[in-house]
Amino acid sequence: MSTAQHAKTAALGPRYKWIALSNTTLGMLMATINSSIVLIALPDIFKGIGINPLSPDNTSYLLWMMMGFLVVTAVLVVSFGRLGDMYGRVKMYNMGFAIFAISSVLLSVTWFNGTDAALWLIGWRVVQGIGGAFLMANSSAILTDAFPANQRGTALGLNAVAAIAGSFLGLVLGGVLAPVDWHLVFIVSAPFGVFGTIWAYLKLHDNGIRQKAKMDWWGNVTFAVGLIVVLVAITYGIQPYGDSSMGWGNPWVYGSLIGGIAVLVVFGVIETKVANPLFNLSLFKIRAFTAGNVANLLASLGRGGLQFVLIIWLQGIWLPQHGYSFESTPLWAGIYMLPLTVGFLVSAPLSGVLSDRLGARAFTTGGMLITAASFVALILLPVDFNYWIFAIILLVNGLGMGLFSSPNRADVMNSLPTNARGVGAGMTATFQNSAMVLSIGIFFSLIIAGLSASLPGTLSSGLVSNGVPQAAADQVAALPAVGVLFAAFLGYNPIQQLLGPVLQQLPADKASFLTGRSFFPNLISGPFQEGLQVVFWFAVVACVIAAIASWLVGKRNKAIKPEPVGEELAAVAGEGAFGDVDLVVPVGTVVLSGRVYTRGGSGVGGAVVTVTGPDGSQVDRVPVDSDGGYRLVDLRNGTYTLIVTAPGYRPAAGTIAITDKPGVQDFELAGGGLIAGTVRSDGIPVPLAAILVSDVDGQILAQVAADEAGRYRIEGLPAGDAVLTASAPGYEQTAEPIGVSATRPSTVDLELPTQAAVHGVVTAPDGPVVAGATVTALDGDGRVVATAVTGPDGSYRLTGLPSGDYTVVTSVYEPVAVRVSARAGELSTADVVFGR
Repeated sequence: MSTAQHAKTAALGPRYKWIALSNTTLGMLMATINSSIVLIALPDIFKGIGINPLSPDNTSYLLWMMMGFLVVTAVLVVSFGRLGDMYGRVKMYNMGFAIFAISSVLLSVTWFNGTDAALWLIGWRVVQGIGGAFLMANSSAILTDAFPANQRGTALGLNAVAAIAGSFLGLVLGGVLAPVDWHLVFIVSAPFGVFGTIWAYLKLHDNGIRQKAKMDWWGNVTFAVGLIVVLVAITYGIQPYGDSSMGWGNPWVYGSLIGGIAVLVVFGVIETKVANPLFNLSLFKIRAFTAGNVANLLASLGRGGLQFVLIIWLQGIWLPQHGYSFESTPLWAGIYMLPLTVGFLVSAPLSGVLSDRLGARAFTTGGMLITAASFVALILLPVDFNYWIFAIILLVNGLGMGLFSSPNRADVMNSLPTNARGVGAGMTATFQNSAMVLSIGIFFSLIIAGLSASLPGTLSSGLVSNGVPQAAADQVAALPAVGVLFAAFLGYNPIQQLLGPVLQQLPADKASFLTGRSFFPNLISGPFQEGLQVVFWFAVVACVIAAIASWLVGKRNKAIKPEPVGEELAAVAGEGAFGDVDLVVPVGTVVLSGRVYTRGGSGVGGAVVTVTGPDGSQVDRVPVDSDGGYRLVDLRNGTYTLIVTAPGYRPAAGTIAITDKPGVQDFELAGGGLIAGTVRSDGIPVPLAAILVSDVDGQILAQVAADEAGRYRIEGLPAGDAVLTASAPGYEQTAEPIGVSATRPSTVDLELPTQAAVHGVVTAPDGPVVAGATVTALDGDGRVVATAVTGPDGSYRLTGLPSGDYTVVTSVYEPVAVRVSARAGELSTADVVFGR
């Protein structure tokens, strides 16, 4: 947190951070409850609007009711994070709360029936997902701005608890409310949404760094199109196609997957070219950000499909086997899954608090290994299990997920610079939400594959043994396994629907047995267990890889500096004092290490770290290597003061407590030099020009952007020779050597020459001008660099050209080429006359 930003936060008072935490936690809870609340309530919703979800014509409605919210949030959340960085995180968050509240009200007042009602619900669920994306993209960034670094893990941990626990609580709420009236599933969010919206507008304030930039529209379009196509293809890949039990052989599905991935590749290329990218790929240079997101992605893959598998297991098999009617299974499935929620709610806040003190690696890595072990236990559990064993395994699974989630979120957000927190949070949420959709597709596909191997034979023999004619039994057994899976997921007994009139031809006792609570669950339990083992082994692998990625977060990359606790305290105490930092480290080996660097992230080679004891005597003195790294060894337990000095920089200091564990402490050194000025071109200010200062060895010392009036100001530069570079789209880059003084400010105005332009007139052989002709400029290598079309007067203008020699070509009558030299800031003439 910068000094200016800290001052803004301090002005809001000590209670503001808790207001921010309370409101954002409510927002995340609302968003994630609504992402899962319909899953348990689907049977009552479809029954209420008069639609049979198992009918082949209605399968798409079922899928979009389940996955539409997740698809929308996955696609939009990173764009909305970018908008938050540009226009204010609180402003975007407030808008999301309002959209969410309005859509919740409109969902709850559905009065249609049939397909019209289904389309109305799906449409407003999409709008609700838009509101949810605003909330998800900006809540973490608001908290990171509001809380100091040493409390951030706790705050983000509680927010993460709300985010993930909401998806569990939604299952219980859906099961409780839907049997009473399915409208309650949606109306329960409305009063909280209205209250949260008003509260957010009145109490939340933007105190982060706002980054002025143009919106990356091409990036937005290609990202949205590519991700939507991929996620929709996955959604339809689990539907039957022709004689296949799934749609992965459908040309449209794999064509969409290939096309969507191709568009996402184009998106990646665009993001490396534009000035203000939607997806800041440079953030992946930060080790903690990259590894943390990989771990979060894989953890979400393992967690996302688990809810669906447990619902199927409980509603379709275990609960009916233990005497519960199919109509009551949705409610009891939510209740019996409560240990999963309890485990998460217990461990997630605790791990957030402890990771602030002890570091995140042990919690994130250990949490994923515990979760992997719980999946192994689920593999070993029989389908007809003892509930208390099942409950303990779910509790352990929730504990493992909770241990991982809070420290992981804090690690990722703490690794980001302040002006990238919105887009970084959006990228993280995109990975998490996309993983949820991917997880559902993967888990469903693996279970269907497992069912398809043995279900047809099991179903046919089971029906024949209970009096069903062979032809009818074979016809039922030939139906896609996805129908059986959806029936189990919704808590339906599909036998009555599948057999239809055949049931009337059977003896009453046989018909009653076939449609009772035991036949269908017992019949599919064997094939279902085969599918379960496949999906749970997939989850084990995902969790183990997530654990490895969490361990690799390790030492942070300092290319973009996170905020150590010491800097947070220095902002309060004043320059040069880092405050008390309790870093715990062992005796006899390396007890403390770190890095000394400039505000631009470059190491300060030649700096010296001096260690003094409580009495002020010198205990140790070590030089800093060329990359800025230093090591302290063989210090006894106790409290020491570290003083860092380097020629041309202001000294920094910190108090360190040495106990029993190795620690890391970094120092940012600021110089006393100040450079300010204006960037112009032909006397006109150039807004948002990029200004970079580097030393004579090419190491970056600082980087800023000019304001709307072309003004810039760079403080904290070391004394000595440096190079000042300015660049902006449409202008030639300029560089100027400067001398930085530690005692007096310097004013350096920069002139950016505009790029070259060529104009001329295209004339026909008989004299009149040629309108509508295409004129092309080729560089010396034969590449097309610019095109234009002549106007009514035959004139054209080619702009944005670097200095150089060009060939101007047009071919209305026959190809004609003209050579021309263009120079920066000049308008060169190249007339084209046909017939010469």
